[in-house]
Amino acid sequence: MGSIAPTGGDVIGGVDTHQDLHMAAVVDPDGTVLAVQPFSTTRAGYRAMLAWMRGFGELLRVGVESTGSYGAGLTRHLALSGVPVLEVTGPDRTQRRAKGKDDTLDAIEAARAAASGRRVAVAKDRTGAIEALRVLRTTRHTAIKVRRSALQLLHATVVAAPDEIREQLRSLTRMQLIRTCAALRPDQIAFRDPVVATKIALRSIARRILDVNDEIAELDRLIVPLVSELAPSLVATKGIGPEIAGCLLVTAGDNPERLRSEAGFAMLCGVAPIPASSGKTERHRLNRGGDRRANSALHMAAIYRMREDDRTKAYVARRLAEGLTKREIIRCLKRYIAREVYQLLIAA
Repeated sequence: MGSIAPTGGDVIGGVDTHQDLHMAAVVDPDGTVLAVQPFSTTRAGYRAMLAWMRGFGELLRVGVESTGSYGAGLTRHLALSGVPVLEVTGPDRTQRRAKGKDDTLDAIEAARAAASGRRVAVAKDRTGAIEALRVLRTTRHTAIKVRRSALQLLHATVVAAPDEIREQLRSLTRMQLIRTCAALRPDQIAFRDPVVATKIALRSIARRILDVNDEIAELDRLIVPLVSELAPSLVATKGIGPEIAGCLLVTAGDNPERLRSEAGFAMLCGVAPIPASSGKTERHRLNRGGDRRANSALHMAAIYRMREDDRTKAYVARRLAEGLTKREIIRCLKRYIAREVYQLLIAA
């Protein structure tokens, strides 16, 4: 696609992100396409893209797809250069059905979305301490999944083990089982024997669990003080410890001011009820969108308060008397906790 001469006025950029090449487009405020060009996904490519966009006029903002994956590096570069970045949340399905899909069209639609303010949201700032927290928490989360899978495999291997091994291990506690299996010394030469092969497998699984335990403990030593440093008032809130607080901090990001209201934060966490009324029937349905990890964190906070907080117990009793189910009450509590958390995040 050919380019139009620089206008000298306001322009908006759009980027369709990929692993090796980003396709960039520039439009004017009316959505007229000025130019489209690919750039490499390197620092030199980011600098060239920014200079190219600014060559057409005053760059107001840039719409970027996938700011949390392929577009993360570009998003950081633009933010550090003082350019507002909007995350393009989805394609224009009407345009896609009418015109089809390719990288050039996607970049143009990203720029037009940023120009119109539709299908976009303020991108997370990925240059602060909460981005460091996110990386550490993501690593810890995957380590926990590995440990869970290894524990399940260890249990299944013991259940199906030859009798002489199963009888020795079946009555042990979890940690006794792990340490006993990790200390096994099978004869490697006889690995063709099912008994010896089972001992080799049990030792390997048990040592994997111990290694992952050490990894999780090491990450916790970094994560817990970081969360306490970032949001001490949030950690001190009833029902919200370092784990839940860390999850909610990552959801809000380094720039929680991008969340314009507590209702927006509730929607982001998937705890804002969705209207489902019709005619004389007024009702709300469960919100299945939003950040499901944040939703789970708020759910755990609500369950804790239902068990330990006197005010919450009184609220639950009153709402039960009004005819609500416990599931509906939990949804209400999650919404209230989201409001409280939002105020603490903004004040932090």
